[in-house]
Amino acid sequence: MGNICRSPTAHGVFRQLVRTQGVEHLVEIDSAGTHAYHVGNRPDRRASETARARGIDIDDLRARCVGAEDFERFDYVLAMDQDNYAHLAALCPPGLESRLGLFMDFAPDYSQREVPDPYYGGRRGFDQVFDMVEAAARGLFDDLNARFL
Repeated sequence: MGNICRSPTAHGVFRQLVRTQGVEHLVEIDSAGTHAYHVGNRPDRRASETARARGIDIDDLRARCVGAEDFERFDYVLAMDQDNYAHLAALCPPGLESRLGLFMDFAPDYSQREVPDPYYGGRRGFDQVFDMVEAAARGLFDDLNARFL
């Protein structure tokens, strides 16, 4: 929603995966929120600390709001939950609906299809989010690799 917890965590995890695979020059990654609550802000301190503890730096990221142009710019526009999916679906230009999905669709070993928002919870919620997005990032990379690389 605000692009300071789940999305920048996923951005950082996926960016690190792409770097370790040596294809960062072929893949453009960005994250955005569906609401402008935190535009220009750094990721939530707890998200940054959780990522840093696992070897990933997300402190360079800044929150931004998604726009319809993102559907033309990116092959994947992925939501963390159904509420954000609905916002994105309403924004999606006709003919680009196939680019929209849920991030957790790429983590078939998880039965949970939505990444919970850890903002109002404790540290454990940020660890759970990290684990979930790490699994989905691997699946997304495999899909991206099979389709484009």
